[in-house]
Amino acid sequence: MTEKWDKVFEKSDKVNHSKVSFKNRYGITLAGDLYEPKNAEGRLPAIAVCGPFGAVKEQSSGLYAQTMAERGFITLAFDPSFTGESGGNVRYMASPDINTEDFMAAVDFLSLYEKADPDRIGIIGICGWGGMALNTAALDTRIKAAVASTMYDMTRVNAKGYFDSEDSEEARYQKRAAMCAQRLEDIKNGEYKLGGGVVDPLPDDAPFFVKDYYDYYKTKRGYHERSLNSNGGWNVIGCESFLNQPILKYSNEIRSAVLIIHGEKAHSCYFSRDAYADMTKDSKYTGNKELMIIPGAVHTDLYDRKDIIPFEKITEFFNKYMN
Repeated sequence: MTEKWDKVFEKSDKVNHSKVSFKNRYGITLAGDLYEPKNAEGRLPAIAVCGPFGAVKEQSSGLYAQTMAERGFITLAFDPSFTGESGGNVRYMASPDINTEDFMAAVDFLSLYEKADPDRIGIIGICGWGGMALNTAALDTRIKAAVASTMYDMTRVNAKGYFDSEDSEEARYQKRAAMCAQRLEDIKNGEYKLGGGVVDPLPDDAPFFVKDYYDYYKTKRGYHERSLNSNGGWNVIGCESFLNQPILKYSNEIRSAVLIIHGEKAHSCYFSRDAYADMTKDSKYTGNKELMIIPGAVHTDLYDRKDIIPFEKITEFFNKYMN
């Protein structure tokens, strides 16, 4: 792990920063950035932060973590297994199970950290990790509050395509067949083929959401050398298991507090609207669930636009449900 400040955002003079590592239950070592308010006393509420899917802790999750540390929380932004500075080989793979475990391992770390209050732990998931955050909240009873920001349900988009445009048995069969063929090609070639990341160069007729991603990951705004999305992307077969594994099966059994935040103009807003509807349908635990739609905001506005990300609301939410 590098000790130099190599984030895409400026370092705050209001918090202390340090690098940490911890293991998940699969024995994979995860790398994290720990942010602590300066001159804090006593055990503080703590938040684990991860996302977007294919990003690293030096990007959006680190910005969220540092900002929430300025507001009085101990925060941990971490790289998921197989990415960034975290361990795991082969690189650039993803797993609904292992990635949920990554979040739980971060909760383990914070629960045992001497400056954190184990009874006041929350999580924030951004983009694809918003879905992981909800899945983790359904599994981990130690979590008092969870925030999903500009979320994707990665199992849904893999199995059904964008806007559910590939939601058919035939479309899924073709995807599975292509993945199986690619597995053999990778073995023959002795390496895993990369999917390519965010499109570069950007074609003139690219959909707006592709241009939106390019504007963040491929420019000075958010580019980072360790980010999958900024460079060669996931392995082609990196998300194969997502095709058969819905992650939000028991979201309506989440007892802890949940705040889902999304931009009104984001191509991905349907993920949050549907996740909130599913989470509250036939649930006994709706009183602490909230959906917040930000007027006019697009998907990546909630990656780094501090004038748009509702940090006041997020702070109020965690203070309410973690105290």
